[in-house]
Amino acid sequence: MSERSGVFAGDDPFQITRDWLAEAELTEVNDPSAMALATVDTQGMPNVRMVLLKDIEPGAFVFYTNYESEKARELDASGKAAFVLHWKSLRRQIRVRGLVERENGPQADAYYASRSLQSRLGAWASRQSRPLKSRAALMAEVARVTAAKGTNPPRPTFWGGYRITPVEMEFWADGAFRLHNRFRWRRENVGDRSDITRLNP
Repeated sequence: MSERSGVFAGDDPFQITRDWLAEAELTEVNDPSAMALATVDTQGMPNVRMVLLKDIEPGAFVFYTNYESEKARELDASGKAAFVLHWKSLRRQIRVRGLVERENGPQADAYYASRSLQSRLGAWASRQSRPLKSRAALMAEVARVTAAKGTNPPRPTFWGGYRITPVEMEFWADGAFRLHNRFRWRRENVGDRSDITRLNP
C-alpha cells in the first residue's frame, strides 16, 4: 500500500474522513457535513435524502432525526443504510455502507441541548414526513409548542440519533483524464479487520 499516500495516507478510514471533512469546512460554501443518506422500504424500493453528519466516532458515524419519519421507519426495519459525502470544491467523495442502531441516550440529549432554541422547538412541532395542511398550520403548532415547552424544552422521545457502523467505505478523488483514484476498506463483519483495495476508476 506504499502508493496510498497524500490525501489517502493512513490506515484509519475514520481519521481520513475527519481530515477530508476539515478541508471541506474551509472550501465548501454550505453544509460541508451534508450527506446523501440511502435507505430502502419494506418492498426494497430505495429512498435517498440529505441529512447532516454530526459526529465521527472512532468506529461509526452519527446523525439525528425524527424517529417517526419515513427514513427512521426504514432504518429501524432494515438495520442498514448507505451514505455519500461529496465535496465538489475538493473533487472528492466518501461512500459508506453499514449497520444502523439508535443513539437515544445522553449523547442525543447533549446534542439536542446544543441546538438553537428555534431548532429544538421545531423538532417538537414537526410531524416529519407526514401530510401538512398548510405552512400556517405548522407555524401555529410552533407557537403552541413554544407556549407549552418554554425556553428549555427537553428532547422529544420521538427525536434522536442513528449510528452507522461501516462494513464498507470507499474514498474517491478526482484524477486527470478521468482516471480517478479509489480505495475501498471492506470487511464481512463489524468486528473484522478491513481489507484495503485499490479500485479501477
